[in-house]
Amino acid sequence: MLFDDSYKTIENTAEGIFRDKGSKFLAYAYPIRSEAEIKPILLKLRAEHGKANHFCYAYRLTPDRSVFRVNDDGEPSGTAGRPILNCLLSEDVTNVLIVVVRYFGGTLLGVPGLINAYKSASIEAIKDCKIITKTVNDVYEVSFDYLQMNDVMKLIKDENLQVLAQQFDTHCVIKFEVRKSHLNQVLGRFEKIADVKLKYLETV
Repeated sequence: MLFDDSYKTIENTAEGIFRDKGSKFLAYAYPIRSEAEIKPILLKLRAEHGKANHFCYAYRLTPDRSVFRVNDDGEPSGTAGRPILNCLLSEDVTNVLIVVVRYFGGTLLGVPGLINAYKSASIEAIKDCKIITKTVNDVYEVSFDYLQMNDVMKLIKDENLQVLAQQFDTHCVIKFEVRKSHLNQVLGRFEKIADVKLKYLETV
């Protein structure tokens, strides 16, 4: 296998807290699937924490972990978003957003103090998460005549495919999910059944 078709992410939202010299750092970890989910989360946190001074965050997206972003939200460059991202990197998780909300306590922490605070709050949030391994799956639709029903259903059972939707009539359609590393084997078997049409829908 040329690529890794599994990745680690978090199952649940979680919180962590770190205090230093009167400043309070509240970390919130969220499982996410796309960048579109980030803005509503930030708006909600800003509404809940109207008196907070900074809303710094980092996220990683996609199973190959190639998409990431950091935001210092007014803190000195590199003191907030990067330490948060480093926690995601050290745990090797993706499809995760961590936002750290800071209430300023009146005493400046300096660059090392800020880096430590944002990192420590993020670690506390990650500790509170359940880390799970997911596989990269392709979703396909197979359409066939009713006469091929037994062959198709046997293949689905043999290969342990997850059926997402099905419609049986004189003409039948089944939507299923297959792990990427098993894809060629499954498609090869489908191609041996006469008059079966396969259509790729998405990768999840």
